Amino acid sequence: MNLPRIGLGCMELSHAYGVPPSFEDGVRMLRAALDSGVQLLDTATLYGGGRNEELVGRAIAGRRDQVVLASKGGMALVDNIKVIDGRPETLRAQVEASLGRLGVDHIDLYFLHRWDKSVPIGDSVGALSGLVQEGKIGAIGLSEVSVTRLREAQAAAPIAAVQNEYSLWTRNPELGMLDATREAGIALVAFSPVGRGFLADAVDDPSGFAANDIRRTQPRFLPEHWPANRGLLPGWRALAAEAGCTPAQLALAWVLSRGDHVVAIPGTTRIDHVHENLATTRVDVDPAILTRAGELIGNRTVSGPRYGAALSREVDAETFEDPA
Repeated sequence: MNLPRIGLGCMELSHAYGVPPSFEDGVRMLRAALDSGVQLLDTATLYGGGRNEELVGRAIAGRRDQVVLASKGGMALVDNIKVIDGRPETLRAQVEASLGRLGVDHIDLYFLHRWDKSVPIGDSVGALSGLVQEGKIGAIGLSEVSVTRLREAQAAAPIAAVQNEYSLWTRNPELGMLDATREAGIALVAFSPVGRGFLADAVDDPSGFAANDIRRTQPRFLPEHWPANRGLLPGWRALAAEAGCTPAQLALAWVLSRGDHVVAIPGTTRIDHVHENLATTRVDVDPAILTRAGELIGNRTVSGPRYGAALSREVDAETFEDPA
């Protein structure tokens, strides 16, 4: 599936990173992003308990043909508790609900947000394949899966994209998924490509995160790991300056350099960051600097796993880490 190299992850407008903007401010930001050239929007049933899809739907009203619309199901808030449910009947109901919230008759790319380990992935993908045949979704994607699970899913239906976390400080796709997607002609959609703000040099002191910011529970931002990670930032800033771009642009340039099939979906609530991110495609970074970036920020230098034990159990993707 041909996707724009840089899209916009919409989660932050409703979910996970502290206090989101108002609904109307979010709509204005998304419409400005479309005006600026964003052509891929990524949302999900989970985000804001459906509120994010409503936000995206309002923003694209009258502009549906300008955007590749991606959403996800199989993970949702039920009575304000996150529930992973990949049963065919659940996925069908969630797609129908997403279509209503988005105000569209089809979703271009629909991801299984998490593999429900109590349901064979072929059953979940088979349900989505039926929805493709009905014209309600255009293509099927998977999120946070391993190469083994991808191959099981491919036996049930064509897979257009895999959305896994990928950045300089999260290299898990290099344990097989980067190559597997390239070989199969599948898009690898990298979420959190600027390391949840770290690689954008946007984190000064994690203790200042809002009480409901998910990074408060992520090991790399906790006191036992943050000082070591913060120590990487002076060198990172210097390398971006040498490259003649911002730290976020260097991080995105590195992700995009990993293959023509790799797509980045950085999230933000600010239109100036959207402009900065889109401009990455016009930045020419010396390959030697990209190599040095990979040496400076990587598995051997970043302290701590990306998730703690509880969240790690939810995902299927390959991992370098043994979560505490």
